[in-house]
Amino acid sequence: MPRSLLTLPLTLALAASAVGAQDVPAPAPQPQQPVPAGQQPGLAPANGQEGLVVDVEGGISAPMPIAIPAMPTSAVVQTAAGTTDVVGQQLSQIIANDLRNSGLFTPVPPAQLRTVSFPEVTAPAFDYWNGTGAQALVQGYVRANGDGTLTVGCYLYDVLARSELARQGFVVSPGDWRRAAHKCADSIYTKLTGEGPYFDSRITYVSETGPKGRRIKRLAIMDQDGANHRFLTNGQSIVLTPRFAPNQQSIVYMSYVDKRPAIYVYDIGSGRQRLVVQNAATTFAPRFSPDGRWILFSMAQAGNTDIYRVSAQGGTPQRLTNAPGIDTGGSYSPDGSKIVFESDRSGGQQIYVMNADGSNQQRISFGGGRYATPVWSPRGDLIAFTKLGGAFRIGIMSPSGGGEKLLTNSWQDEGPSWSPNGRVITFQRSTQGSSGKADVWMVDLTGVNERRIPTPLDGSDPAWGPLRP
Repeated sequence: MPRSLLTLPLTLALAASAVGAQDVPAPAPQPQQPVPAGQQPGLAPANGQEGLVVDVEGGISAPMPIAIPAMPTSAVVQTAAGTTDVVGQQLSQIIANDLRNSGLFTPVPPAQLRTVSFPEVTAPAFDYWNGTGAQALVQGYVRANGDGTLTVGCYLYDVLARSELARQGFVVSPGDWRRAAHKCADSIYTKLTGEGPYFDSRITYVSETGPKGRRIKRLAIMDQDGANHRFLTNGQSIVLTPRFAPNQQSIVYMSYVDKRPAIYVYDIGSGRQRLVVQNAATTFAPRFSPDGRWILFSMAQAGNTDIYRVSAQGGTPQRLTNAPGIDTGGSYSPDGSKIVFESDRSGGQQIYVMNADGSNQQRISFGGGRYATPVWSPRGDLIAFTKLGGAFRIGIMSPSGGGEKLLTNSWQDEGPSWSPNGRVITFQRSTQGSSGKADVWMVDLTGVNERRIPTPLDGSDPAWGPLRP
């Protein structure tokens, strides 16, 4: 007879500051409620595999109902993050928001969420949750530890099958309690969709304020849901096109320090920045290679703009393109073997792909209009771009140029950047008119689930960072 999941230890997975993997005991397990006679687990397929799955291709057309009640606590304790009972309520709200924002889940309304006791976390009231229409149930708990940390447990259940699908636990410092919620949401999303996680990640962008022509532009960073917002620069110099390093410790961007556009690397921990290319020429559009060893960028010299790469530590740049016109917007494939970029060498902006050493340059876009800001998906299967033709729209195509599909339909959407799992794209949306402004938006691959990310001021040039460890 297979061992009951309820007797297995809870395994920690969050590697944050002062956090390490270890086993944590779950709440005291309670007897499973028997399945009523004649009731079959309708979500379990005949082949014996887990049947509770989400159709990621259907997107918002059929979101899964999911119940996420407030997480109880073993004892109400005052912590640096607040009392544990309030933290438990906030954790469930963040998990619900993450899953709702994916467009794949519909959380059960608060009025239908019953109070869950601490021992009940491992013995759900399946009959009640079945009556709410929920197909999946997320229960968890929060507990204050003697060393000041918090333990957050996260359990996923199949309501109709009355079975546990997954469990994870996280020990976090009080300042990282939101990350435990994102990690819990990631584990649920991954279990039910089969896709990679992306909720515990950050976005860097350019925060803007002031009238057009005199905009103050500051480098900023935030969680993917807009929380934990922080300005990194003071706005004394204009900044553009920030991009995370793969190790998330630094950001490469273009800045007008000393009124000369050049590429800098900002160290997030120290707040220091350094010039990458010691050159009087204009350098812009930087991006790290997947292994973090190189920085790809464009440099304008003698009326021509080409793509170069330079060691992330600086040094002599290596020229990769040498065609008349403007070659820019380089982005590596996830394995680092190829580069996609835009070029007007054919008379208008189009997308090209070349080997990482600059050889074998081939045009891949041939539709009507122009194409700009291409960026390779972290899964390697798609390239996102800005389509220019009357309006600016976000689109995707295969690396060979096939299967072109436009995802947005607004006046000016541009500058796509992929989520860590390659399922969602963040971009900049601008409004028309002299008082028009830019905001940070997201859209998934279905092109249906669009939403704006809240920022304190206007926002442009968003770039998604990797999943946090």
